[in-house]
Amino acid sequence: MVDDADLETNVLEFVLKSFQFDRTETVGEVEYAIFHRTETESESQFRPKLVKLVLAVPKAWIVHDLASDLMLIAPDGVHPGHRGSGTAVEAAAEKTEFSEQGVDWVRFPRPNGGWVYVPKRDAAAWGSGALGSLP
Repeated sequence: MVDDADLETNVLEFVLKSFQFDRTETVGEVEYAIFHRTETESESQFRPKLVKLVLAVPKAWIVHDLASDLMLIAPDGVHPGHRGSGTAVEAAAEKTEFSEQGVDWVRFPRPNGGWVYVPKRDAAAWGSGALGSLP
């Protein structure tokens, strides 16, 4: 597990995109590291809107990969799971449920626009109350 100083000075790679650390949040009895990313809604639109993406990862799952100098997700806390390869896609084009770095994820719409990614196993804990508290 990484400490807060590592979280603040590095980025987390997820769905072939870089996410910046925002804060920690305890939901249920699990401490999550909350990451965010802002991107355009669609490059194909004449005036695309900015979309905020929020990623909630159990803090114990985050490891610092020294070889790539990135933070990665490792559910067992030891070895990062399989990372996808290819090209990142717009958030709106992603599936609602998918697997990334050895974990099954779900994507929820944010109450104020954008998307929230949480581990599928924790989806019930991230009800509307917890989603509403996210930045």
